[in-house]
Amino acid sequence: MMSPESVQRWLDENFARLVAEHEVPGASIAVLTQGQVLTSAAGVLSMATGVEATTDSVFQIGSITKLWTSALVMQLVDDGLVDLDAPLRTYLPEFTVGDEAASATITTRQLLCHVAGFEGDVFTDTGRGEDAIEKYLASIHDIPQLYPPGEVFSYNNTGFVVLGRLVEVLRGRPFDQVLIERLATPLGLTHVCPSPYEAILHRTAVGHVPGPDGTIAAAPTWALARSNAPAGAMLAMTPRDLLGFIAMHMAGGTAPDGSVILTPGTVTSMQQPQVKVPRLTGMGGSWGLGWEMEEHDGHAVIGHDGGTIGQAAFLRFVPEHGVAIALLTNGGGFFGVFTDVLAHLLKELTGITLPGHPVPPAEPETIDPTPYLGRYSDTIYDFTVSQDADGAIWLDRVPKDIIAEIGEKPMRTRLVHFEGDSLISLESAQGIHPIFAFIGRDDAGLAKYIHYGRVVARA
Repeated sequence: MMSPESVQRWLDENFARLVAEHEVPGASIAVLTQGQVLTSAAGVLSMATGVEATTDSVFQIGSITKLWTSALVMQLVDDGLVDLDAPLRTYLPEFTVGDEAASATITTRQLLCHVAGFEGDVFTDTGRGEDAIEKYLASIHDIPQLYPPGEVFSYNNTGFVVLGRLVEVLRGRPFDQVLIERLATPLGLTHVCPSPYEAILHRTAVGHVPGPDGTIAAAPTWALARSNAPAGAMLAMTPRDLLGFIAMHMAGGTAPDGSVILTPGTVTSMQQPQVKVPRLTGMGGSWGLGWEMEEHDGHAVIGHDGGTIGQAAFLRFVPEHGVAIALLTNGGGFFGVFTDVLAHLLKELTGITLPGHPVPPAEPETIDPTPYLGRYSDTIYDFTVSQDADGAIWLDRVPKDIIAEIGEKPMRTRLVHFEGDSLISLESAQGIHPIFAFIGRDDAGLAKYIHYGRVVARA
């Protein structure tokens, strides 16, 4: 296994080269092993300004924020303020989605595990004030309930905004303030930025997205709406500070100064599988209380990924080995850097080989796609599954709402049979072939939903 010294040497010799090879504008990495944190950075924070990326630069961590929100919720549990299995309305009486019966029974645990069942990609901008999350909660009263609570895993950003409001109400302070007061400050973290107001005090990465000619350029917007902050709209930090948060989990919930951030039992419970995740590209095999979880070579690997406007973040943590790696990037071929740097170092430090993503079968089975054909729709995408005259199956995905506004282009890809009621894309995006599962059947035998990590209802 690599020593800390050899990790630093490898990063010094290879990180900048690999970031450049994969055409990532800028990236920063931190590796925690044997109690030491090794860091490296490369490239630029913005192609528009040419400012160099350094190890003290902050990048957005996207949905890795959900781990911080989960920790704040579990502090409420530790303090006896929340029962994970009590209806959420016990603490948030005003919580309402489109189905009243579901609204009355959804629990905090179900929100943490992405099984609450309501549509989960609602990015309503409710302003930049401290009441943004409160206003957001009032705006979701009519969003669809797709399936009964607890029945199906469907990644849910909206649910984590609801959890953020739970934190605000029971702590009596805005979410951003609670995050700093109860996590960043006691952990001694100095570059944690819950909003642009803090980020501007540091060297800050800007996301990069493809322009009209296909080349990437600095994104016109730095962050998503403040209303979605607890789900990952704008929290930024250095990889070192992100690993400071992970080190607390390694230490059984204790901060460097000895203060208790989470009780040891809570730390353990958060890392226990709560729900099995369908076999879908980019998702772990199960979900804990906030954590994405997978077993590789008989060892648990936990973590989370994150994506915002032109930024992508990756976190992997192997509790058994005391190893964690955080990789933050601002565009380009970030999955290539994940494979060549994060996955490589994880194998060298733990012996664990992260498996490659599923690929289409060499000779896919011929199927009758009739149950899958049609249109599916949610708040951010319209999907159409069709069959051409030659029998080929096609999926068209058209972005809308905030996803279209930030410049995402329509996608058209050919699908072939993968397994069961799942089809896989023949074309890859960033080296990944998306899988689309078709679940449920209506009276006509047609699939009710398309599932790609999120459940989307037939329109």
